[in-house]
Amino acid sequence: MQLDILNIEGKKTGRTIELPEEIFGVEPNNHVIYLAVKQYLAAQRQGTHKVKTRAEVKGASRKLHKQKGTGGSRKGNIRNPLYKGGGTIFGPKPHSYDFKLNRKVKDVAKISALSTKAKENSIIIVEDINLDAPKTKQFQSILKNLNINVGGKKTLVVLPEYNDNVYLSLRNIPTVDGTVLSDVNTYEIMNSNYLVFTESAAKIFTEETADIVEA
Repeated sequence: MQLDILNIEGKKTGRTIELPEEIFGVEPNNHVIYLAVKQYLAAQRQGTHKVKTRAEVKGASRKLHKQKGTGGSRKGNIRNPLYKGGGTIFGPKPHSYDFKLNRKVKDVAKISALSTKAKENSIIIVEDINLDAPKTKQFQSILKNLNINVGGKKTLVVLPEYNDNVYLSLRNIPTVDGTVLSDVNTYEIMNSNYLVFTESAAKIFTEETADIVEA
């Protein structure tokens, strides 16, 4: 898959990059993508919800009246779940929602997500962004030059390594997020309308693929 490298003005630089078909040209596996997204979202849940059982609520433990001879139903103590202020039956308890997903499954999901974005022509390669200082307005103008609708489209900017000025520039734009290539995950890819790779980040795909072939 060959893409043009654009400058920060949105114009072609005359350079192109060949993204490996092994990553950006495979047939997406939608079920694996679903599993990876589900696992990511499950891991974000705190799982701190808690209700009190009849053993934990306040109230006397004496039996309300004798078992037989009243003509009424049997009753235990006032903490009975059937009474107001009583305990809750089968209520939620703190627990983790996370579940295990094999590394190979996660890798297939990430490749499938990248291939999906490639098929949608949603991947943009831009030359390395170097800002002298954090400037949100300047970063917005770069995205505008790339024909990205900042107001309505979600954009994920992928960098080769952490850049303080770039992160501080984009963090106040609600629809824009940034990450380094080593941390990008399937959910972030699928949750974005555009994937903006800097030139250095995109070249890592080519270099790693070449290393695998040589090995």
